[in-house]
Amino acid sequence: MSARTRNDSLRSLQLPDAFEDLTGVISSDLKVIATALAERASDRLLLPPRQARLLQRKIWNNLTRAINETVGSLTAERH
Repeated sequence: MSARTRNDSLRSLQLPDAFEDLTGVISSDLKVIATALAERASDRLLLPPRQARLLQRKIWNNLTRAINETVGSLTAERH
């Protein structure tokens, strides 16, 4: 049995209150983007299913981190 590490978990969107109503829409879009990119890479690189899942998680986490940081800094700049 493999142990889950912190890298295995999915980041969640942490949008400020002014953007909270967009969380569902953005999450849905991110899921589609991460899935499409991972599937394309898996098909082209012939990745095994485990590597494809890890790639999808990595794409999700990186996109989520970028959105959280960017949107978070927008609200911090206004104050």
